[in-house]
Amino acid sequence: MELWSAKHLETLPIAILIMLVVAIILRKFLINKPLKIRTIPFLVVSAILFILEIFKQVLSGIDGQYDLYHIPLHYCSILIFVPLFASLYIYFGKEEKKNKVMSLAVATCTATALLTIIYPCLIYGSWNIENFFNGFFDFHTVAFHNLVIFAAILLVALNLHDPNFKDNKWSIILFIIGFCLISSVMAQILKTNFANFYQCNIPPLESLRQMVANALGYWPAQILYIVINSALNLAFTVGSYFAYKLFNNIFNKKLNKNED
Repeated sequence: MELWSAKHLETLPIAILIMLVVAIILRKFLINKPLKIRTIPFLVVSAILFILEIFKQVLSGIDGQYDLYHIPLHYCSILIFVPLFASLYIYFGKEEKKNKVMSLAVATCTATALLTIIYPCLIYGSWNIENFFNGFFDFHTVAFHNLVIFAAILLVALNLHDPNFKDNKWSIILFIIGFCLISSVMAQILKTNFANFYQCNIPPLESLRQMVANALGYWPAQILYIVINSALNLAFTVGSYFAYKLFNNIFNKKLNKNED
């Protein structure tokens, strides 16, 4: 079970370093501005994520052979809509709800960014990196997930959310439960591996799933697998929200001290 390939080691750390430098520069100019101004870079990245997905959907169906795997029912697909919605809500939404809406973007952006950094081979392969300039789908896969990392960095660097799990917990919990329900049901109906709900892309765990299916029968084992996968999605998302809180406290405290 390879976490990082040689290609990831060659590209991802450099990309993250560039993102951090850009984020710190943006912070220098924007950190003392109103929230609506500080949100602009995050809004731009969120809009790019949305536009990239539009191109992906159009190109996937342009020859009449749409790939069902491209239906936006993966965990990462949440990032097509939620950050953009949360960004726009800063400008047009109710003042008392802004932090709550942004909490969804924070939790899901941070979760996706952390998983990409911890286990990039699960998110995109070395072949996607090798073909980055040779085909749109490979370009999209790499660029999309790197931009999500940048979005997560911007959330912290520009201090766009005041983390408070007590006030936001049900928004995050119910949203992820709803996503897992829809994604897992559609994965079974379409026999397509949305968010790993049809089978597991981690070889040792897939072998375990098949062993349990042989022992219990397909559907009892599959339902058990879906419940466990959903619980892991929820736990990792909630944990990522607390990770954001930790990063936000450390990053802003350190930089505020340097900026004084």
